[in-house]
Formats: sequence, structure tokens, C-alpha cells
Amino acid sequence: MEEVRARIPLADGTRLAARLFLPSELPAAVLLEALPYRMDDLTASYASEYVRLCEEGGFAVCRLDLRGTGSSEGIALDEYHPQEQTDLQEVIAWLAEQEWSTGRVGMFGTSWSGFNALQVAMERPPALGAIVSVYASDDRYTDDVHYLGGVLKALDLVDWELYMAASNALPPVPAVFGEGWREEWRRRLEVEPWLLRWLSEQVDGPYWRHGSLRPRYERIACPTMLVAGWADGYTNIVFRALERLRCPLRVLVGPWSHTSPATSIPGPRIDLVPELVRWFARWLRDEENDIDEEPPLVFFARRSTLPAPDLEELRGEWRSEPSWPPARLREQTLRPEGEGTDEIAVQGDVGVAAWISCAGKPPWVLPDDQREDDERSLVYEWGPLPDELEILGHPRVRVTVTSQHAVAFLSARLCDVWDDGTSALVTRGILNLAHRGGHDRPVPLEPGVPTPIELELEATSWTFERGQRIRLALAGSDWPNTWPPPHGGRLLVERGSLELVLPVLDGPPIAPAPSFLPAPESEAEPAESEPAAVRRIERDPEKTRVVVGSETEYDAPFGARVAERYEGEVGVWSEEPGRAWARARSVYRIVWPDATAQTEARLDLRSSATEYLVRIDLVAEEEGGAFSRVERRYERRIPRRLQ
Repeated sequence: MEEVRARIPLADGTRLAARLFLPSELPAAVLLEALPYRMDDLTASYASEYVRLCEEGGFAVCRLDLRGTGSSEGIALDEYHPQEQTDLQEVIAWLAEQEWSTGRVGMFGTSWSGFNALQVAMERPPALGAIVSVYASDDRYTDDVHYLGGVLKALDLVDWELYMAASNALPPVPAVFGEGWREEWRRRLEVEPWLLRWLSEQVDGPYWRHGSLRPRYERIACPTMLVAGWADGYTNIVFRALERLRCPLRVLVGPWSHTSPATSIPGPRIDLVPELVRWFARWLRDEENDIDEEPPLVFFARRSTLPAPDLEELRGEWRSEPSWPPARLREQTLRPEGEGTDEIAVQGDVGVAAWISCAGKPPWVLPDDQREDDERSLVYEWGPLPDELEILGHPRVRVTVTSQHAVAFLSARLCDVWDDGTSALVTRGILNLAHRGGHDRPVPLEPGVPTPIELELEATSWTFERGQRIRLALAGSDWPNTWPPPHGGRLLVERGSLELVLPVLDGPPIAPAPSFLPAPESEAEPAESEPAAVRRIERDPEKTRVVVGSETEYDAPFGARVAERYEGEVGVWSEEPGRAWARARSVYRIVWPDATAQTEARLDLRSSATEYLVRIDLVAEEEGGAFSRVERRYERRIPRRLQ
């Protein structure tokens, strides 16, 4: 294998930095991963996967820094900006034309690069022969880190959404970019933090439809493999894709959180690289390896497992389904006994035990015992079950509710309950009831008027074992995963209207169980410096706040030493959930042999019942160098538009 650095020229004169991993036998099919996460320092560790794909798979691999990030030229204007898709089509054409290339290119990657693999496949560049999208979504509004069910996400504000502001403000790597790196750094600091735009785009529309596959699934024609995790926040794509994509398709869903299947908590863990090699070998080299003859859905069927924030492994087994929907899938509707009206006391801080829906590693932990939140919710229960009950798909809740206010939220958690009261989260969902007719056309509730609601919960697989109880917990918030509602008060629930619709699998599996290679031992080795993580929940009679933080240091190429620090908190007033806040600070410090750069982004976001007040401070400086300190402050007063 040979590693080569390249600058890929674009039509407008911009050059993008790339690392090329070339196998010993050339020409070769090419695999592309394109990210904004700085391949030469912040994510230099990703190279181990590229080496394996090159040496074990025989592919040429290109890792690319997106425009305006890392060592590439230009300006990064926004997440999934139209320019990104244009750039990547040009990059694919360039890769296909190289003498060491067969002219056939695949895209792959996790999270951002899973998203842009889907987005570029929608444009159908001629040389793109197949993609693998890991932990990504088909809908940027309903299933990304910004909004969920028409509600602003909360914890994500003090995590990825802020640290992207600090990361985007870092300079190019001097040893790679060369002369002019300080001037390029200064240009990067003229772009407003992306978060300001996201806070303004509160309803679905053209902004969020750009880069979203949904609903135009016919746009993808090339063979597509999707990898998802039940503990991740990007799982809802799987059943929609199975139903609507018409290209060659394989869907693999494990128990995993938003991290590598080889290291994820929870497990069981697998080695994903051989699966990538098989997929791309079939579609980029025409190898007859039968992967296209296997069942289109492969998933880990979870079963009753006691919860823990650091759960090592879920109970269950691997399954295959030869079609979607499975012939053995049916709906089972559960209803509570009796009639009457039940009440939900709307509190802004219900949901702490469920935590964030995109956990990966501390402080972003897995759901804990749900009992504390259950006690503050309206609960319906069925069981003990006389037999096992297995579900696969999207549970739904139908119910008629009455609100005191024009804007209210309804949260639903489906739980598996043991005899001692332990409650494990199976899946969840939340809906801004003003969005009941669609996220692109919110309509205020009519206070005091009963309103029928249908709430779809997130995709799941779970087997409730014999003797377990099924619990549905309804609340007026799902915090700190999402922002609290603008008002307190109460929601009235017509008990006779409530239906819990479960997608139930009847009978034994009809397809053979899949098998995977275990995670390589090298993947399980601890990093040089494991993050020092903080996760703390603080309550008093007036308010609740959640405090998070982490710090880590590590070496990077070109003699660099990198330090990352994140700290933040989200909070809400108990009696006035409209009064909430998020504060955070993200710091990057990179020490190269001849320069030291540091960037810092600070967020102060507060809400009332009617508006968001946001301030973002950005600081960039070179210690002892020619680049003078730059400070930027951005302040906005943004109305809550039926939020």
C-alpha cells in the first residue's frame, strides 16, 4: 500500500485536500469518504479503516476534507450546502479519471459522510457505482440533530451544534496547506455560525428538503447499503428505505449507538469492514459473492434487558427478513380499560432518564431505569404477558387530547417493565401538537377543544418476554433531549380514545440467521487519552439543570498535539417550562512545531414562551504568532413560531 497526498482541483479554482491510499495492484476501484472533521488532526485516527479497506479489500481509498475545512481551500457555508454536492460530483469524476483508477467509484461513511453519500447518490454522477451510508437519515428536519417531532433539540445544542462553530474556525494545517494558511484562516472567520440559521428554520420547507431523500426515494438508483443502530438517533430511515427504495438494497441494523459497530456500547459488536468489502466488491468489481442474494434486512432482535447508562451488551439474536413488510408482520392494538378523562401535568423536565437519542460515549450515555420519569407521566400498562411478544417497526399512539394552550407537546415512551418495577426504554416519540397536520404547515391548537392525535414512535425491534409488562408513558415534554414546551398547565386525555398500535411479528423467522466476524481486538484497545467526562443532574424546587462536559488530548500527524474541551448545561424552570436555557463552551487547541492555534465558541441561549434569545461568541488566536486575535459576537432575538 502507498499513501499519497493530493489537491483535487474544482471548476471554480478551489483545491480540496485529499489523502489517497493506493493498493499494490492497480488500477483499482475507488472508495470516497468526505468529511468536515479535519483528516490531518481531529480525525486522523480514522485512517486505520482506510488502510484495511485498501490492504484487505484491494480498493483505492480517498479521504477528503470538505471545502473550507481541514486543509482544503474555500469557505464552509453551511451543513450539506448545495456547493458540497457539486464539489463531490467533481471529485468523483476526478477520481474516475486517474490512471490508477478503474473508473468506478463508491462512497461510504458514518454520520456526515453517510448523509452526503445519500445526497450525492441522489444526483446520479455517472462514475458512482454504489454507496454505504452508516448512521444517517433520509429526512434532515424530522431525523437529524436540529428538530424532532417539530420540537427544537436541546442537548445537541451544547454538543455537536456548538463544537462545529469552534471546529470550523480552526486554520488549515500549515504543513499541508503551505504559504497563505493564516490568510485562509482569517477568511474562515467571516462566516456566521451555522446554528443561527438552524434556529430560524423552525418548520419544514425548502431549506430542510434540500439534502433530504424523503419523499423522492426514486432519485437513488445505485446499489445502496444502510447501516443503523437501535441506540442511535438515525434509525428511522431503515423501514422507509425498505419500503420505498427500488435500487439494490441491503439494510443492517445492530444494537449500536452512534459509534463504530466494533466498539459500541451497547453490543454485541461486529467487524463492519468485511461487510463493506463484500458490498463494494459486488457492485464495483462485479464479484459474484452472493451478497445481493441475501435477505435485504439483517437486524439484531433485541429482547428484555435490564437498563444501564453504560450497558455493555443487549440480550437478543441476529435475524434476517427476506421481504418488507414481512409476511408475518401484523398490527396489534392495545387499549386501556374503562372510560373517562385522564390528566397530564405538563412539566418541562420529564425525560431525564431517557437522555439523548444519539448517545455514543460519555457523557452521552444510554437510557437508564425509566421509573422516575414514569412516576411523573400518565401511565398505561398491559400484562403480565402470557407469552413473548416481538415487535419490529414503528409503534403508534392514537389519542384525543385537550390543551389549555395553542402550542403543546406530547411525548410517548414505550417501556418494558419487570416485576420489581424496573422500566427499560424500548422506543420513544414526541410531537409538537401544532404540527399534527404536517411539519410544513403548523396550525395552533384550539384551547379547550378535544383534538385527535397520531404519534409515530421511533423505529425499534424488541421482544417483551413472558411475564413482562408493556408500559406506555405520556408526558408534555421529553427533556433534555428536546426543548421544553412554551407553557405548563395540563393536557387532558380521553382514555377511551387511546390506542397503542404495535407492529408484531407472529411465528418463527423464515430466513436463516446471519453471522458476522467479531470486532478486531485492536479496535477494543483504549485510546491514548480517554475523555474525562462529566454528566450531572441537579434539581431544586425551582429548576432542573443537566451539566455535561469532557476533555481529551492526543497526538496527531505533523508533530501536532491536540486538546479538545467541551462543557455545557441545559436547564428549565419547573413552573414555567417556557423559561429554559442552554449554555456551552467548546475549545480546540492545536500545537504544531511552528505554530499554536486555539479557537473557542461560547453559546448562551435562553427562551421565554414566545422567543429565543441567542448569543454566540467566537474567538480565534495564534499564540505568539503573526495572526492577531479575532473575536466575533452574534446576537439574535428569534420568535418561537408555534414552538
